[in-house]
Amino acid sequence: MNAPSIGPVAREMTRRLQEALQPSRFQLSDDSEKHRGHGGYNPDGESHFSLLIEATAFAGLNRVARQRLVYKALGELMESRVHALAIRAVAPGEAA
Repeated sequence: MNAPSIGPVAREMTRRLQEALQPSRFQLSDDSEKHRGHGGYNPDGESHFSLLIEATAFAGLNRVARQRLVYKALGELMESRVHALAIRAVAPGEAA
């Protein structure tokens, strides 16, 4: 995590992604404040995120299939709480 304090949404995202994909590298950033005044901005924060995740589960998959694995792991958070998620999903050995 990049943020000095981790909120409940980021904690739950982290838990779900680590459990489902067992990443070897993981970085989740809360970018919500950068989107103040834009669509989907939530004054409570934790609405816009950036994710860098490296996992063997991504080996041999294209970008769309990798993103689907991330969305599946996050489940209803993507429908209810997270407005935007920028995903960089790589397999071990690939450039991040």
